Amino acid sequence: MTTTLITGANKGLGFETARHLIEAGHTVYVGARDAHRGGEAAARLGAHFVQLDVTDEDSVKSAAEFLRADAGRLDVLINNAGIVGARKPVGEVTGADMLTTYDTNVFGVVRVTHAFLPLLEASDAPVVVNVSSGLGSLAACADPSRVEFQVTVLDYNSSKTALVMVTSQYAKAFPTVRFNAVDPGYTATDLNGHQGTQTIEEGAEIIVRMASIGADGPTGGFFDKTGPVVW
Repeated sequence: MTTTLITGANKGLGFETARHLIEAGHTVYVGARDAHRGGEAAARLGAHFVQLDVTDEDSVKSAAEFLRADAGRLDVLINNAGIVGARKPVGEVTGADMLTTYDTNVFGVVRVTHAFLPLLEASDAPVVVNVSSGLGSLAACADPSRVEFQVTVLDYNSSKTALVMVTSQYAKAFPTVRFNAVDPGYTATDLNGHQGTQTIEEGAEIIVRMASIGADGPTGGFFDKTGPVVW
């Protein structure tokens, strides 16, 4: 049985990813800050709930201890939790705004990955999927023909760029763990006021696919639904 933890899984892409992986036979742990919402989501899915606030070191450590006692190992970690940021023009974004966005989108991923690495290394085929965005792609944001070129957002976009590099560095440091970042595409979620052009099911597809790659799969890459992306 494959044991999988998904952060921010009480709704949106995390919830849909959990649903697909449970159907595929995974034992899924739904990580969420809010115990009530997380517990309800886990009950609806037939999953396990673990309280996990990626911005809180003690919460992350407690979640790792819980999973160690409950499962003994972790096969798949999906770092899905993220925030949209300050929603300000570039010139109005402050250092405090950047810290808030990075605390979830980048530092939160590092906190969780650091805490769960020993459990991942206890797996025969550990996989980590970091949910990034096409808005973090340097190539896409510099190409006038791409929709990403039109979106100028300092804190969110740069946090997703940083996450791709974080993924790359983990992949090089831990070659037995399949680390990859993914771009779900412009998906209708709470993050964008449900304005995305893709359904939740369409957005979750690349996350599910990369969570299922196994020991012989790629590592250190950035993927969207078409395959590897030059970021």
